[in-house]
Amino acid sequence: MVFSIALEYVVWHFTQMPLQIAKAWRNILLFNLEYFSLPVLLKTLFAPWRKIQFAAGKGFNIARLLEALASNLISRILGALIRSVLIVAGLATEAVLLAAALATLVAWFLLPLAIVFGFSYGLSTF
Repeated sequence: MVFSIALEYVVWHFTQMPLQIAKAWRNILLFNLEYFSLPVLLKTLFAPWRKIQFAAGKGFNIARLLEALASNLISRILGALIRSVLIVAGLATEAVLLAAALATLVAWFLLPLAIVFGFSYGLSTF
């Protein structure tokens, strides 16, 4: 009976639970991608900021045409800069979360050793 419980614990601790931990961290990482909207930001990297676009108006006026061209260029550059900052922030957060996920899995696998060392230390102090 005791051997069966110990075997069930080992199977649970080293096979079933790491899969559940990995699934949970996968959900967290996918949530982070959606939270920062990384796929959308990459698709619309050079889109105008807040869809602000300037028209040159009717007729041919070189000054208005150049003004609209410069304004649209500035709007696109501003959009790319702000989106780039958000992309870098999202990727940095993703890297931190990935490191935390790996640390969690390593800690989970080392937890039985900590229990054994804790018991041995506790018994050695008597």
